[in-house]
Amino acid sequence: MTKLTTHCLDTFSGKPAKGVRVDVYFVSANRTKLNSAILNNNGRTDKPLVDGINFKEGEYELVFFVGDYFKNKTDLPKTPFLNEVVIKFGISDPKEHYHVPLLVSPWSYSTYRGS
Repeated sequence: MTKLTTHCLDTFSGKPAKGVRVDVYFVSANRTKLNSAILNNNGRTDKPLVDGINFKEGEYELVFFVGDYFKNKTDLPKTPFLNEVVIKFGISDPKEHYHVPLLVSPWSYSTYRGS
């Protein structure tokens, strides 16, 4: 099935990032919010972020609200180094499955196109 999925791993604690809010946007002439989800116990969404007729070629953004998440895990300064992690990427073939994970700590992050 063609869809967009994600997961988030907390590299600070070595566990899935349960409870992180993720918003997904389609970015064309306008920035349109498509969905919002809270990551489950496995750091994943229960359903695809985008699928069906909404999953089309174009540019997307995932916004991970990690500042709120890490406030509950460790002492952060009033202004945290990472608050919202925005990943901008393109879907060139909507017939394929796109999986965009985030590995994150309070001070760094990494992403890639997964499977």
